Amino acid sequence: MRALALNCTLKRSPATSNTEALARVVVDALQTHAVETEMVRVVDHDVRPGVSSDEGDGDAWPGIRDRILASEILVVATPTRLGQPSSVAKRVLERMDAMLSETDEQNRPVAFNRVAGVVVTGNEDGAHHVISEVAGALVDIGYTIPGQAWTYWNAGPGPGPEYLDSEHGHDWSASTGRAAASNLVAVARALAEHPVPPPPD
Repeated sequence: MRALALNCTLKRSPATSNTEALARVVVDALQTHAVETEMVRVVDHDVRPGVSSDEGDGDAWPGIRDRILASEILVVATPTRLGQPSSVAKRVLERMDAMLSETDEQNRPVAFNRVAGVVVTGNEDGAHHVISEVAGALVDIGYTIPGQAWTYWNAGPGPGPEYLDSEHGHDWSASTGRAAASNLVAVARALAEHPVPPPPD
């Protein structure tokens, strides 16, 4: 089984990413379940704006899309910006919009029988809103979202330290992340045994 984590930080490599640090908790937990994992920092790639699977010469999205479709588990990790997912996360979801009309050999949407979870960081509140926005979009695309397949960290209302600048709340975020990984694997394995059928005509 394979899992792909898309780190939707606004910071290009090699800058330190708080979002990557918390996403790594989930990725490491997935590895304990014998899941092969990969993380992609989306901002390091030239992902063009659009709602198709290929926006032409130089667009890096087709390669990322291939990694998405090679994985049974997807984790979308994003910082909170103004109480919303990052612009990079929004671009990822916009590009995944094309998957709504793409089908597999059994005429199922290509996202069927795949699971997804969400990781959110930020020194402001709004994490539950961000989780709802990302998870709702992924459900529309065809992903199955297990219960409690998310974790987040924030410093509480108003400005404050970043995730890596404080130990505040780390134990809770880590235990929730490990639970998210366990739930993702359990549901992915259940779908492998009992896949969702093609939609009725």
